[in-house]
Amino acid sequence: MKNKTETPAAEAAHAAKQASFALAAAPGKARSSALLAVAAALRAKANMVFKANEIDMRQAEKEGLAAPALKRLKFDEHKLGDVCAGLEQLVQYIQNLHFDEEDIAFLRDKHLFSEDFLSYLRDFRFTGDIWAVPEGTPIFPREPVVTVRAPAIQAQLIETFTLLTINHQSLIATKANRIVRAAQGRTVLEFGSRRAQGVDAAVDGARAAYIGGCKGTACTLTDQLYGVPAGGTMAHSWVQMFPSEYEAFKAYCETYPDNPTLLVDTYNTLRSGIPNAIRVFNEVLKPRGLTKCGIRLDSGDMTYLTRKARKMLDEAGWQTCQISCSNSLDEYIIEDILNQGAQIDMFGVGERLITAKSEAVFGGVYKLTAIEDEQGNIIPKIKISENVGKITNPHFKKVYRLFGNDTGKAIADYLCVHDETVDDSRDLEIFDPQATWKRKKVYNFTAKELLVPIFQGGELVYKLPALSEIQAYCAQQVDTLWDEVKRFDNPHTYYVDLSQKLWDIKDRLLHEGGKIS
Repeated sequence: MKNKTETPAAEAAHAAKQASFALAAAPGKARSSALLAVAAALRAKANMVFKANEIDMRQAEKEGLAAPALKRLKFDEHKLGDVCAGLEQLVQYIQNLHFDEEDIAFLRDKHLFSEDFLSYLRDFRFTGDIWAVPEGTPIFPREPVVTVRAPAIQAQLIETFTLLTINHQSLIATKANRIVRAAQGRTVLEFGSRRAQGVDAAVDGARAAYIGGCKGTACTLTDQLYGVPAGGTMAHSWVQMFPSEYEAFKAYCETYPDNPTLLVDTYNTLRSGIPNAIRVFNEVLKPRGLTKCGIRLDSGDMTYLTRKARKMLDEAGWQTCQISCSNSLDEYIIEDILNQGAQIDMFGVGERLITAKSEAVFGGVYKLTAIEDEQGNIIPKIKISENVGKITNPHFKKVYRLFGNDTGKAIADYLCVHDETVDDSRDLEIFDPQATWKRKKVYNFTAKELLVPIFQGGELVYKLPALSEIQAYCAQQVDTLWDEVKRFDNPHTYYVDLSQKLWDIKDRLLHEGGKIS
């Protein structure tokens, strides 16, 4: 007989399983709406989820759950220094934003809009100012990434696309950077197109993955559009179409003799795949004086198989043969298998990169923080919420990153009002805005503004860098973060502090808002 205390959990588990079946069978639109609703509910109950997770973690540790499993169970809102991406697509969108007659006719048929408004749209052009953090820059919660100063109607019309492109590409770039760091200098390729949520997610996601540090992609269209190097290896179907694995490998090497990579796990990796690969390398490549080649494993125990493969290849004289692996990899799996001694030269990472598995959404928001009256006075505004994490930082702001001159490492980010400046020739006292008694004196530092002008008066004033430049910049900027901040689990908190002036404004608005009933 089941224990009564277990019944609710069992029932909940059964209900969740049935719901997952129903969701999988639902139309795409319904499925997306449901998932968005779930995501919103989780964000709204984040504090409760974290508390429950702490209890579960203590119980799991008590029961002796393995460390890799514990890593995946741990929830943490400070998992990483996120990487900003998607600015180039935002620029292109704003430059091309217009409403043609077909658009106007569609909106008129809705019977919701006046002819004056439709006429306004017909002549629409963005005339505002935009500042943004350059792509590839590590970013942190509660700091401005894109600042829009424009007539309200213009600012609202670009809201959705701004969130869409910055959130999506920053999400993928961040995941890619975590995976690349886990690979410890080994090549990582993006292999996720087949599991991406649509064409744009695959194409722009591969772009973002490149910014995060991936060396290439399996998506040819991303190569064509953005110049991300496209490449790949043979498919299982290639092997299966030939009478034997040996014949498949031989035909492939004869067709692509320059650095061929053979997929060795179609039948039996150790008994046939690797021996046949060695045989073909000896018969086809060796007589031509070619030594660059590789094998790929797409299944099985990667640690065990790659160690065996390395031994077999080396004993056969193919020390130059590289070993690549794929199969539902992420930063945690890569970290684990490398720590176990896996002999891998290159990773192909697909679904868990392109979908940023474990972090379904990037939580960037688009909020009004100030209005400007007819006299040019800027009036700060704040959003107050029962959920403390959703309370906004008011005013037209700038953000500085403080770097230690002795280490070159980032110390903290510093938010201030737009007309404030940081004099890095003098000591600066910063404090935790969530716990104002926690204060720190910063000295011997350099302050760098993160937001740069993108549009001024509707005109593009920013030179978009080449994608390779963004990737190099990202690697350099991530290197300015302390390793403790970059830990995958329980990272050191990176502080985003407010200036005293900005804090006073926020505090005043909070008190004024709290009096409203």
